[in-house]
Amino acid sequence: MKISLGIPPGPQALELAQRAEALGYDRVWLYDSAALYEDIWIHMARIAEGTQRIGLGTAVLVPNLRHVMTTASAIATIERLSPGRLACGFGTGYTARMVLGQRPLTWKATREYFEQLRGLLRGDVVEIDGRPCQMIHRPELAIERPIDVPLLLSAFGPKGLAITHEIADGWLGASAPPEKFDWAVHLVNGTVLAPGESPNAPRVIDAAGAWQAGAFHFMWEQNPAILAGIPGGPEWLKQIESERPEAERHLAVHAGHCTHPSEADRIGFKAAGDEIAWHGWVGEADDLLARAKESQAAGTTELLYTPAGDELILQAETFYAAVGSLQS
Repeated sequence: MKISLGIPPGPQALELAQRAEALGYDRVWLYDSAALYEDIWIHMARIAEGTQRIGLGTAVLVPNLRHVMTTASAIATIERLSPGRLACGFGTGYTARMVLGQRPLTWKATREYFEQLRGLLRGDVVEIDGRPCQMIHRPELAIERPIDVPLLLSAFGPKGLAITHEIADGWLGASAPPEKFDWAVHLVNGTVLAPGESPNAPRVIDAAGAWQAGAFHFMWEQNPAILAGIPGGPEWLKQIESERPEAERHLAVHAGHCTHPSEADRIGFKAAGDEIAWHGWVGEADDLLARAKESQAAGTTELLYTPAGDELILQAETFYAAVGSLQS
């Protein structure tokens, strides 16, 4: 099993990638949500030039955020800067679209984009918006086609899983793989507790709370009434409703998503107290190692750790110290 690291594109990205390479991480994956992070491809290029051997990845690109030809050209650029190191994950854009007030893309739209991109990278003429398109870069301006970069899909339901088996080179998800894939990336969050450290300590809230708060965000998007039945939910919702008018409320809901707990998130955690039911990997080193072994036994070929908070390098160090022995 490989051990990889998730990185938000931002001021710490290059330093964190360099530290990940030094620690022994196999790959760094950058997030893609334009309303939350800086540009993924600018930071990918900086990391490509600022590291030597570590793999690079996108987890995950969202088709509607950029034209498919723009993505193909970006992939060609990174492949020129760091040959053979890039892999690209794609998804329907749950958070990246929700923060824009939109629903996730359909699988039909996601598949069409994915297949158009695959064709462009091969050098094919591809129909886009009803017209034939092709990467016609001169040899002085881009690497030669075909460009063989692995393309993965993040999928959860039966339809998405079936499409992934059919057209993708691998799968990404927030669990061990539900089905067998040759390349299965399990995204995990959480933090390594020091011996005897409380799972509800302020440091833990800072380090793991941003991903935990995703439960509040998800429930609000599905049906805000659900929040009344979970610890901290009513208090979180009251704060959200006080921050923005109804038409802008999604902006308050997703503030700090997956990087930092918002004020509403902290209020919800405080109200929940000892009832916080961590869905991330919050435990001492031995516990995280045991969970990593369970994921490996379930078919995970790559464990992708996604730290949060302000101490990203420290989180990367403690996680690799806990589970790095599993890296093959």
